[in-house]
Amino acid sequence: MSWEILLPILVFSPLLGSVLNALFGRYWKGSSGPIGTIFSFISFGASVFAYLQFQPLQNTVPKLVSLFNWVDVGNFKVDLAYQVDQLSLFMALVITGIGSLIHLYSVGYMKGNPGIARFFSYLNLFVFFMLHLVLAENLVVLFFGWEGVGLCSYLLIGFDTHKENAANASIKAFVTNRVADLAMIAGIALTYWLVGSVSFITISESLPQAKFFLNALPLVAICFFVGAMGKSAQFPFHVWLPDAMAGPTPVSALIHAATMVTAGLFLIARLNFIFILVPKVGFWIVCIGTFTAFFAATIGVYQNDIKKVLAYSTVSQLGYMFVAMGTGAYVAGLFHLLTHAFFKALLFLGSGSVIHGLSDEQDLRKMGGLKSQMKITWWTFLLGTLAIVGAPPFSGFFSKDLILEKAFFFHPVFFAMGVVTAFLTTFYMFRLTFLAFTGKSRVSHHVHPHESPWTMTLPLVILSLGAAFSGYLLVPESLGGGIDFLEKYFAPVFAKGLLYSSQLKNVSVEAHHLTHELELLLAVLSLGAILLGVGIYWLFFGKKEKLPLDESAYTGWRILPANKYFIDEIIQNVFIGPLNVLSEFLSEVVEKLWIDRVLTGTARLSGGISSFLRRLQTGTVVDYAFLIVLGTVLILSVFLWRGI
Repeated sequence: MSWEILLPILVFSPLLGSVLNALFGRYWKGSSGPIGTIFSFISFGASVFAYLQFQPLQNTVPKLVSLFNWVDVGNFKVDLAYQVDQLSLFMALVITGIGSLIHLYSVGYMKGNPGIARFFSYLNLFVFFMLHLVLAENLVVLFFGWEGVGLCSYLLIGFDTHKENAANASIKAFVTNRVADLAMIAGIALTYWLVGSVSFITISESLPQAKFFLNALPLVAICFFVGAMGKSAQFPFHVWLPDAMAGPTPVSALIHAATMVTAGLFLIARLNFIFILVPKVGFWIVCIGTFTAFFAATIGVYQNDIKKVLAYSTVSQLGYMFVAMGTGAYVAGLFHLLTHAFFKALLFLGSGSVIHGLSDEQDLRKMGGLKSQMKITWWTFLLGTLAIVGAPPFSGFFSKDLILEKAFFFHPVFFAMGVVTAFLTTFYMFRLTFLAFTGKSRVSHHVHPHESPWTMTLPLVILSLGAAFSGYLLVPESLGGGIDFLEKYFAPVFAKGLLYSSQLKNVSVEAHHLTHELELLLAVLSLGAILLGVGIYWLFFGKKEKLPLDESAYTGWRILPANKYFIDEIIQNVFIGPLNVLSEFLSEVVEKLWIDRVLTGTARLSGGISSFLRRLQTGTVVDYAFLIVLGTVLILSVFLWRGI
């Protein structure tokens, strides 16, 4: 099949499903979900076909497909074009594969919801924009997808329009991302101004000759990094993500597992030839990623809402990925992106299954003993927990330890912070799992826990397989593997950046490898942190079945993490409050008392002059003749006076 046919099928199938549900979904009753799911699976099938046709392990040259000329203004020309390579195919498979499972899950989860057609229309539209983001051949098409997923996240988070918290959360997510997107726009503008193109291949090929662009690389990299921070919820732009839990649980899984929050990581990977040449920016990426991972983990320890725990877990895991990207270990970051997509989608959908079985209850203190009534959900959720904490032999063990290894080589301090974060992750994830599924039941007598329908449990089983085995795509020799599939797979994507790093910055492109003994020691330390986290929770809380306090009941230093370090309050008082005061002043004083009065006075003056002149227009011939004579006399008088 030609690429000109295959790519439109891949990209536009979700859009077709979205349009059909938007126009006719209200008449289909129970068919909206299956129709939206079918179009998502069609896109996944096209992604698989594209992968097989491209042959990524043999092909090192990207395939460019242009549909038509999109923008043509002066010298600024942009095609609606797609770039098929190892990175875009990897992301497309993750997005459509996991996205399709979330669509299938939503069929059961959203059953009976009066807005189901609108929901699946938004869900399909989200996938459409996300595919444009990752398949884009240039920065403009990428930004089209970038803003599109921002719009869809606003629609999906605020799906329940009758809930005030959902409406507020959707606005918060939209505005927070728009702030970061200003930096993204600046990065695109600077790149075009200095290079004269927005095409990724043209930009990368022009680097050796574009001296002005090379000098501006730190500023350009910072602009793109700030944009990435917004989408991928890095401190201080993380505030939108936990509040986004107000949306339906499938939305949380789609946005926070495999798609929108990974957009920032994809951007850094796509522009690796820029970031690898500015190690100082990379250092700050590592610092912010490390801090975000630890910071979010400390908050997750004190949350009682099952989805809020997973939300802060997402922020923390994204911090790990940014650490990898900052150290230049792009393969490690993308590896963790893949494993995280599986186990985090599994955990979010598992929490949705719990919420569905408990009639929308989300408080962990009102659960307990669910493993006997929800056996599939229990076993799959437990597997997801083992994967996210990095327990061997599950996927998170390999991807997280690879990042910690790269962090150790970068600086041992970052490794130590990563291990402490791993300890906290283990603590709050087993706290969540034990509180929800084990011990005595604390479920209300009016609620009857039950397992979810097959449309919800089947995706859990499939995702659990990915969470268990996806880690075997990259296994170091020290752990008895020697599997380097992902290293070979992504080699063509990062080859040019490594070459430029060697030529332009005189930095060695040789991969840094630790000794097998040191690799094993680091893995043992990480595993020790996991065992310590489980042991401390079980000894002090799990064994005694001690319930956590309400977030507002903590005292001392624990007030800070329990109340999210008051970041929302700081932003409200330092930024939003003063801006509201300034806006009020500009509205009530500057606009109403000055601008409005100036405009009103001008209008009144014009009206007064018009009223006076209107009196001269009587419509009588005699009056006009008199005015003519008077005018003639005045003109003659002027000439005579000047003559004298």
